[in-house]
Amino acid sequence: MGHGWEGVVLKLMRGRDFTFTVTGTEQVTEDFRRVHLTDGGLLAATGGAHPTMWVRVWFERGGKPHQRAYTLVDPDPAAGTFSLEFALHEGTASDWARAAKPGDTIDATLQGTGFAPPEPRPARLFVVGDPASLPAVNSLLDAFPGTPATLWFETTHDSDERLPLRLDPDHHTLHRVPRRDRGAGLVAEVKSALPRLLGADASDAYVWIACDTATTRALSSYARKELSVPKERVNALGYWRATG
Repeated sequence: MGHGWEGVVLKLMRGRDFTFTVTGTEQVTEDFRRVHLTDGGLLAATGGAHPTMWVRVWFERGGKPHQRAYTLVDPDPAAGTFSLEFALHEGTASDWARAAKPGDTIDATLQGTGFAPPEPRPARLFVVGDPASLPAVNSLLDAFPGTPATLWFETTHDSDERLPLRLDPDHHTLHRVPRRDRGAGLVAEVKSALPRLLGADASDAYVWIACDTATTRALSSYARKELSVPKERVNALGYWRATG
């Protein structure tokens, strides 16, 4: 499958193409699936992995290519393997994940990923995510072991309660927030708690937000403009766009 005009643009932006091969799958919950893959040489070519590292994976819909971004889960540079995790819903990527079996291949492009840990190292983490960003949330927590973290995790399905967040009970506090009003419930909960938790000086904190685009935009603007968190201490990326 060719990659269409998007592929041409990514090539011009020095994107690098790889082909992944499925080695197995896990049905984590009825609404969440993990696919194990060999990396097609990606990790060797990039010199390893960084926290929240992601790739653009290509799927075919109606005879046309479409790319979606997915975070690498447990990348192993020595073995050349990792997994991808899919929050299942209606859509081409979810359909592919449901049907994936050992030996299947999928194309991907590496372009745009990066992670620059804040300096000085954060003494506190404030993380806002949901099932779509779960792999990145876990990767972030792994990157800062022992650092106190407060997490707000938005859920849609009852099964989201069983998703494997990598929590350290000695250092992490989790708030599960059922999705309501297109993310407004999550925004309200974070806004009600974050000022008190941050205190007067946010210079030692790191605020990381990855939810639907509107929620992410609202909370990142709030942290920067109203709570005066330095912009280099806020990382925000909309992972999906709410419709309907």
